[in-house]
Amino acid sequence: MTVSTPYSFAIACLISSGLAALPARAADLDIKVTDVRAQQGSLRIAVIDSAAGWSDGGKPVAGTVRKAQGAEETFHFPNLPPGRYAVMVMHDQNDNGKLDSNFMGMPIEGYGFSNNPAVMRKPTFEEARFELETAGSAITVRLR
Repeated sequence: MTVSTPYSFAIACLISSGLAALPARAADLDIKVTDVRAQQGSLRIAVIDSAAGWSDGGKPVAGTVRKAQGAEETFHFPNLPPGRYAVMVMHDQNDNGKLDSNFMGMPIEGYGFSNNPAVMRKPTFEEARFELETAGSAITVRLR
């Protein structure tokens, strides 16, 4: 028995439309934060997926706040869509919700970014950007 061409086309369309409806693959991101100077206050992490969100302080796609407990902390963010991201970390030692600075404007609390760029300013999204692969990624952010 042979299948005619119109039926083959209809079956192919149904199969391909079903594939398009499958959920996007999700990936896990593990972030190790090192050089935590004090075990007081909170570590605040923001995972950002665009240059616009990075520069204007937009809402992160993932984030968390957790009490600082050791010199190194690991954070796990499951089920993120694979793609480009950048990470900001702040050690809010006095839990006032902001990065405190001295009279010259230099931060006095720990902070860091993905890729650990060696710049004396907030890095650009491109400088901090990394690729989250389908298999997941693990990065290390060193606090300054």
